[in-house]
Amino acid sequence: MHYNTQQKRMPLPEYGRSIQNMVDHALTVEDRAERQRCANTIINIMGNMFPHLRDIPDFKHKLWDHLAIMADFKLDIDYPYEIIRKDKLITKPDCIPYSQVRMRYRHYGHTLEVLIKKTIEFPEGPEKQNLIALICNHMKKDYIAWNKDTVDEHKIAEDLYELSDGRLQLTEDISRLMADRLAHNYRPKANYTNTNRSSNQRRSYR
Repeated sequence: MHYNTQQKRMPLPEYGRSIQNMVDHALTVEDRAERQRCANTIINIMGNMFPHLRDIPDFKHKLWDHLAIMADFKLDIDYPYEIIRKDKLITKPDCIPYSQVRMRYRHYGHTLEVLIKKTIEFPEGPEKQNLIALICNHMKKDYIAWNKDTVDEHKIAEDLYELSDGRLQLTEDISRLMADRLAHNYRPKANYTNTNRSSNQRRSYR
Protein backbone atom coordinates (compact mmCIF):
# COMPACT_ATOMS: atom_id res chain seq x y z
CA MET A 1 0.00 0.00 0.00
CA HIS A 2 1.36 3.41 -1.00
CA TYR A 3 0.28 6.56 0.79
CA ASN A 4 -0.35 9.67 -1.29
CA THR A 5 2.46 11.42 0.58
CA GLN A 6 4.85 8.79 -0.77
CA GLN A 7 3.78 9.25 -4.39
CA LYS A 8 4.71 11.86 -6.94
CA ARG A 9 3.57 15.36 -6.13
CA MET A 10 0.55 16.42 -8.21
CA PRO A 11 0.68 19.82 -9.92
CA LEU A 12 -3.13 20.19 -9.65
CA PRO A 13 -4.32 18.04 -6.71
CA GLU A 14 -7.91 19.24 -7.09
CA TYR A 15 -8.35 16.74 -9.94
CA GLY A 16 -7.22 13.81 -7.81
CA ARG A 17 -4.72 11.02 -8.22
CA SER A 18 -6.83 9.07 -10.75
CA ILE A 19 -6.82 11.90 -13.31
CA GLN A 20 -3.10 12.39 -12.80
CA ASN A 21 -2.54 8.68 -13.47
CA MET A 22 -4.53 9.00 -16.70
CA VAL A 23 -2.35 11.91 -17.79
CA ASP A 24 0.79 9.95 -16.93
CA HIS A 25 -0.54 7.06 -19.01
CA ALA A 26 -1.23 9.36 -21.96
CA LEU A 27 2.43 10.36 -21.94
CA THR A 28 3.42 6.73 -22.52
CA VAL A 29 1.11 6.20 -25.54
CA GLU A 30 3.30 6.07 -28.65
CA ASP A 31 0.65 6.31 -31.36
CA ARG A 32 -0.20 10.00 -31.85
CA ALA A 33 -3.83 9.42 -32.86
CA GLU A 34 -4.41 7.18 -29.88
CA ARG A 35 -2.68 9.72 -27.65
CA GLN A 36 -5.01 12.42 -28.98
CA ARG A 37 -8.10 10.28 -28.26
CA CYS A 38 -6.78 9.62 -24.77
CA ALA A 39 -6.34 13.34 -24.14
CA ASN A 40 -9.87 14.09 -25.37
CA THR A 41 -11.27 11.45 -23.01
CA ILE A 42 -9.36 12.93 -20.09
CA ILE A 43 -10.71 16.39 -20.89
CA ASN A 44 -14.29 15.06 -20.92
CA ILE A 45 -13.80 13.39 -17.55
CA MET A 46 -12.26 16.57 -16.10
CA GLY A 47 -15.21 18.58 -17.36
CA ASN A 48 -17.71 16.17 -15.80
CA MET A 49 -16.07 16.73 -12.43
CA PHE A 50 -17.19 20.35 -12.44
CA PRO A 51 -20.54 20.48 -14.30
CA HIS A 52 -21.51 23.75 -12.59
CA LEU A 53 -18.63 25.50 -14.37
CA ARG A 54 -19.58 24.55 -17.92
CA ASP A 55 -21.30 27.86 -18.59
CA ILE A 56 -18.24 29.87 -17.61
CA PRO A 57 -16.47 31.44 -20.60
CA ASP A 58 -13.22 29.73 -21.63
CA PHE A 59 -14.00 26.74 -19.39
CA LYS A 60 -12.78 24.24 -22.00
CA HIS A 61 -9.72 26.39 -22.65
CA LYS A 62 -8.82 26.22 -18.96
CA LEU A 63 -9.23 22.44 -18.97
CA TRP A 64 -6.69 22.09 -21.78
CA ASP A 65 -4.34 24.41 -19.93
CA HIS A 66 -4.68 22.22 -16.84
CA LEU A 67 -4.02 19.09 -18.90
CA ALA A 68 -0.80 20.61 -20.21
CA ILE A 69 0.24 21.56 -16.67
CA MET A 70 -0.43 18.08 -15.32
CA ALA A 71 1.61 16.63 -18.19
CA ASP A 72 4.44 19.06 -17.44
CA PHE A 73 3.98 20.40 -21.00
CA LYS A 74 5.36 17.16 -22.42
CA LEU A 75 2.16 15.80 -23.99
CA ASP A 76 2.60 15.91 -27.76
CA ILE A 77 -0.93 16.41 -29.11
CA ASP A 78 -2.91 18.91 -31.16
CA TYR A 79 -4.35 21.33 -28.63
CA PRO A 80 -7.56 23.03 -29.78
CA TYR A 81 -6.48 26.21 -27.99
CA GLU A 82 -3.26 28.07 -27.49
CA ILE A 83 -2.24 26.75 -24.12
CA ILE A 84 -0.51 28.69 -21.41
CA ARG A 85 3.28 28.83 -21.57
CA LYS A 86 5.30 27.16 -18.85
CA ASP A 87 7.30 30.28 -18.09
CA LYS A 88 4.04 32.16 -17.38
CA LEU A 89 3.32 29.91 -14.39
CA ILE A 90 6.23 31.20 -12.33
CA THR A 91 5.97 34.91 -13.08
CA LYS A 92 5.42 37.09 -10.04
CA PRO A 93 2.84 39.88 -10.06
CA ASP A 94 3.99 43.46 -9.97
CA CYS A 95 4.49 44.88 -6.51
CA ILE A 96 1.72 47.17 -5.33
CA PRO A 97 3.26 50.35 -3.93
CA TYR A 98 2.36 51.34 -0.41
CA SER A 99 0.27 54.43 0.07
CA GLN A 100 2.43 57.46 0.77
CA VAL A 101 -0.38 59.61 2.15
CA ARG A 102 0.72 61.53 5.22
CA MET A 103 -1.81 61.89 8.04
CA ARG A 104 -1.63 64.15 11.05
CA TYR A 105 -3.51 61.68 13.25
CA ARG A 106 -3.51 58.09 12.07
CA HIS A 107 -6.29 57.06 14.43
CA TYR A 108 -8.69 59.33 12.52
CA GLY A 109 -7.61 58.05 9.11
CA HIS A 110 -7.14 59.76 5.75
CA THR A 111 -10.82 59.58 4.79
CA LEU A 112 -11.80 61.84 7.67
CA GLU A 113 -9.27 64.45 6.60
CA VAL A 114 -10.73 64.39 3.07
CA LEU A 115 -14.22 64.78 4.53
CA ILE A 116 -13.10 67.77 6.58
CA LYS A 117 -11.67 69.44 3.48
CA LYS A 118 -14.94 68.90 1.64
CA THR A 119 -16.92 70.28 4.58
CA ILE A 120 -14.85 73.48 4.56
CA GLU A 121 -16.08 74.14 1.01
CA PHE A 122 -19.76 73.89 2.04
CA PRO A 123 -21.67 77.18 2.40
CA GLU A 124 -22.68 78.14 5.90
CA GLY A 125 -26.00 76.67 6.97
CA PRO A 126 -27.77 73.73 8.61
CA GLU A 127 -26.33 71.21 6.16
CA LYS A 128 -22.77 72.21 7.03
CA GLN A 129 -23.48 72.14 10.77
CA ASN A 130 -25.01 68.67 10.54
CA LEU A 131 -21.99 67.47 8.61
CA ILE A 132 -19.61 68.90 11.24
CA ALA A 133 -21.64 67.14 13.97
CA LEU A 134 -21.36 63.88 12.05
CA ILE A 135 -17.60 64.33 11.69
CA CYS A 136 -17.16 65.07 15.41
CA ASN A 137 -19.16 62.01 16.46
CA HIS A 138 -17.06 59.88 14.10
CA MET A 139 -13.87 61.38 15.56
CA LYS A 140 -15.03 60.42 19.06
CA LYS A 141 -15.64 56.84 17.95
CA ASP A 142 -12.22 56.60 16.28
CA TYR A 143 -10.48 58.13 19.28
CA ILE A 144 -12.07 55.69 21.72
CA ALA A 145 -11.39 52.72 19.40
CA TRP A 146 -7.65 53.45 19.41
CA ASN A 147 -7.17 54.78 22.93
CA LYS A 148 -9.75 52.62 24.72
CA ASP A 149 -10.51 55.42 27.11
CA THR A 150 -13.03 58.19 27.49
CA VAL A 151 -12.63 61.37 25.49
CA ASP A 152 -14.17 64.77 26.11
CA GLU A 153 -15.41 67.16 23.48
CA HIS A 154 -12.62 69.60 24.29
CA LYS A 155 -10.08 67.20 22.78
CA ILE A 156 -12.25 66.66 19.71
CA ALA A 157 -12.67 70.43 19.33
CA GLU A 158 -8.90 70.92 19.39
CA ASP A 159 -8.27 68.19 16.80
CA LEU A 160 -11.04 69.47 14.54
CA TYR A 161 -9.62 72.99 14.71
CA GLU A 162 -6.14 71.71 13.84
CA LEU A 163 -7.21 69.37 11.03
CA SER A 164 -9.30 72.11 9.40
CA ASP A 165 -6.57 74.73 9.84
CA GLY A 166 -8.88 76.72 12.08
CA ARG A 167 -11.77 76.85 9.59
CA LEU A 168 -14.12 74.47 11.45
CA GLN A 169 -15.04 74.78 15.11
CA LEU A 170 -17.05 72.70 17.55
CA THR A 171 -19.65 75.20 18.77
CA GLU A 172 -22.44 74.74 21.29
CA ASP A 173 -24.98 74.38 18.48
CA ILE A 174 -22.96 71.58 16.95
CA SER A 175 -22.61 69.93 20.37
CA ARG A 176 -26.41 69.86 20.62
CA LEU A 177 -26.63 68.36 17.13
CA MET A 178 -24.15 65.67 18.16
CA ALA A 179 -26.25 64.81 21.21
CA ASP A 180 -29.42 64.73 19.11
CA ARG A 181 -27.81 62.38 16.62
CA LEU A 182 -26.67 60.01 19.37
CA ALA A 183 -30.12 60.06 20.96
CA HIS A 184 -31.77 59.41 17.60
CA ASN A 185 -29.48 56.46 16.80
CA TYR A 186 -29.76 54.92 20.27
CA ARG A 187 -32.08 51.93 20.45
CA PRO A 188 -32.65 50.53 23.98
CA LYS A 189 -32.44 46.79 24.33
CA ALA A 190 -35.75 45.02 24.67
CA ASN A 191 -36.57 43.66 28.11
CA TYR A 192 -36.78 40.01 27.16
CA THR A 193 -37.35 38.99 30.80
CA ASN A 194 -40.56 40.98 31.09
CA THR A 195 -41.64 39.95 27.61
CA ASN A 196 -41.16 36.26 28.34
CA ARG A 197 -42.88 36.62 31.72
CA SER A 198 -45.89 38.30 30.13
CA SER A 199 -46.13 35.65 27.42
CA ASN A 200 -45.92 32.88 30.04
CA GLN A 201 -48.68 34.51 32.03
CA ARG A 202 -50.87 34.72 28.95
CA ARG A 203 -50.32 31.05 28.24
CA SER A 204 -51.16 30.13 31.85
CA TYR A 205 -54.57 31.76 31.61
CA ARG A 206 -55.54 29.84 28.51
